[in-house]
Amino acid sequence: QVQLVESGGGLVQAGGSLRLSCAASTRTFSTATMAWFRQAPGKEREFVAATTWSGGNTEFADSVKGRFTISRDNAKKTVYLQMDSLKPEDTAVYFCAAKTYWSLITAVRQYNYWGQGTQVTVSS
Repeated sequence: QVQLVESGGGLVQAGGSLRLSCAASTRTFSTATMAWFRQAPGKEREFVAATTWSGGNTEFADSVKGRFTISRDNAKKTVYLQMDSLKPEDTAVYFCAAKTYWSLITAVRQYNYWGQGTQVTVSS
């Protein structure tokens, strides 16, 4: 069973930065694609960013392009989401997710494994 554990959330002022971490219990074919999603109160869970352990693929939601970056440390089996120039509308619970193939990467239902989420709050 794959386990994903997020950390790094918190409260930050608009314009500030946070770095989220997602530690995976395993780095195998079943978790080849790693992604971040977020869910704000009363809204559906939405795609934020994704990458692969090989680093050959990355993708971002339009709303975070140019502000967020995604990276990974294969030795630590950890994926990071660096969030800069944060806005109040970035406030949400951020989830780490994993799946095998690099396809339909923005679709929530395509992911087999999920972390418990970490809260990010951006004050204005």
